[in-house]
Amino acid sequence: MIVKLDEKFRKEVNHLIKENWAGPVIVTKGIAHDTSNSKGFVFAENQTITGYILYEFQASKCEILVLESKNQNRGIGTALIEMVKSVAKENNCTRIWLITTNDNIHAIRYYQTHGFDLEAVHINAIKKSRELKPSIPLIGDNDIPIKHELEFSITI
Repeated sequence: MIVKLDEKFRKEVNHLIKENWAGPVIVTKGIAHDTSNSKGFVFAENQTITGYILYEFQASKCEILVLESKNQNRGIGTALIEMVKSVAKENNCTRIWLITTNDNIHAIRYYQTHGFDLEAVHINAIKKSRELKPSIPLIGDNDIPIKHELEFSITI
């Protein structure tokens, strides 16, 4: 069941952001975003969050700040993205975009197979991000040094 992120789930999502993303601050393209009050949706099964997505609007664009699914390959992430597409259209957005890092091979594959295009590679952008959020690790998934931001987008 997908529901709009409300006070019922806010505390748990904020805890997950802290545990899994060293949040509440998320940095994209040199901008720090405090996710503790971001809009979003949760995928809940038996009142337990199994996935969530956080986003924000910027003029005619919508940025996905965080997408996380505890259970991979079950359509949770896809369903959450579809909810954001729907609300973005309602808010006259024409584009949804997001940032992932060069080490996140799973996300790079996922977004491309779900219609997102690689729009830009921001070389060494993580150096600036670490100035705003020093907790960003040096080494990421698959022992790959985290250095670059990859920007994906989809037109809606």
